[in-house]
Amino acid sequence: MSLKPMKNLLVLSFGILFLYTAYAGLMTLQSSLNHDEGLGVASLSVMYGALTISSMFLPAILMKKLGCKWTIVASMFCYISFTLGNFYPSWPTLITTSILLGIGGAPLWAAKSAYITSLGSKYAEMVGKATKDVVSHYFGIFFFICQTCRIWGNLISSLIFNLSPNAGESLGALNQTICGAGFCPIQSLAAENITGPSPSDTVLYTLLGCYTGCGVIAVLLIAIFLDTIKTKEETEQEKTQTICSMFFETFKHLKDKRQCLLIPLTLFSGLEQGFITGDFTRDYVTCAIGIRMVGFVIISFGVTNAICAVVFGKLSQYTGRISIFLSGAFVQIACIIALLLWKPHAGQIAVFFVISGIWGIADAVWQTQISSLYGILFEKNKEAAFANFCLWESIGFVIAFGYSTFLCVSVKLYILLSVIVIGIILYAVVEYIEYQKPSTVVEKEPKENSSPIPVAA
Repeated sequence: MSLKPMKNLLVLSFGILFLYTAYAGLMTLQSSLNHDEGLGVASLSVMYGALTISSMFLPAILMKKLGCKWTIVASMFCYISFTLGNFYPSWPTLITTSILLGIGGAPLWAAKSAYITSLGSKYAEMVGKATKDVVSHYFGIFFFICQTCRIWGNLISSLIFNLSPNAGESLGALNQTICGAGFCPIQSLAAENITGPSPSDTVLYTLLGCYTGCGVIAVLLIAIFLDTIKTKEETEQEKTQTICSMFFETFKHLKDKRQCLLIPLTLFSGLEQGFITGDFTRDYVTCAIGIRMVGFVIISFGVTNAICAVVFGKLSQYTGRISIFLSGAFVQIACIIALLLWKPHAGQIAVFFVISGIWGIADAVWQTQISSLYGILFEKNKEAAFANFCLWESIGFVIAFGYSTFLCVSVKLYILLSVIVIGIILYAVVEYIEYQKPSTVVEKEPKENSSPIPVAA
């Protein structure tokens, strides 16, 4: 059976799209929907804690035993369990299913990245193009399709919430005075009620039923239509590598100083996504204009994120990745400063959409370029590299959701500002190290069409 790279790329992209439509929609709503005792953000923190642990060993083990395709399928069932857990949200159900999702998240993340990289590498060999250009282009296509999950997931929730006449209203002018950067969960007596009235059970069950259906469709798409392929590493190492050695691959990879230098920027990727998902949606949007508007505002994020993902993937071939990274840092810093200064109010609805959209532009840089960077820098050890990417980004999520219920919003924004500045400086050091390498190493890649690997979502 001949390999059809574009067909497989589209099948994988739409399969992940359906899965993440449910996941992204639920994730966006957790801090507002399950706000009692901080259950929503606690479940997200536990989820990424489990993902952090599983990323240390599960991706390599499952990908060696099951291959990329069936690792993706098995992991998808873990995501579906989280949706089912939300039918009856409580500490036992949500925490248990959050752990399951975390366990499945790391293998899914790594397997889909390795699969896309292998597709790009094989196609590059077929047509005689530079592998890094093809792989970057493939990841741009994947992220363009996949990142629209925020559009569809939040559109579904917003439309369904509008079926409930009383749920999702803002709290009025009194509580709007504490919305935004000035909000402190511990100090504010209104913190428990910041999200206002909740949707009815009928509305929630309708929403969760739609999300469960999306998960089932995702599993069927991948299981039936995605071709099975072996990565280069699977072919070369499957007979020689032990499970014990796989377990320590992630830690051994930290001996590479470039990996250590990329940790702050990778951490920031998790921190900024945690903020837009947990803090911006609750402390800005829900607080000032109501939960029924959360989905619509995040759609703005999803639209710019999806468009910029494919644009940056293609643009980097002409401008180089350094200019893309620096532009992303500039946009991100400007957005953080704007959130520090802005006082959100119901009369400024357009501003919510603008800030959400701008944040989506910056996030597209981190999601596409950091992933691609990992694949290109660590092409000889891609599974360990992607496991590290997943590990450190997950730690960023854990930290963001962990301090979500007790740190003031302004403090969180200053943390983001500090980490992005440190991260981009250390990234520049990595580029300097690469620049200092002998030119023969750089010239060798296009000639031999060697195969790098980018990343994850």
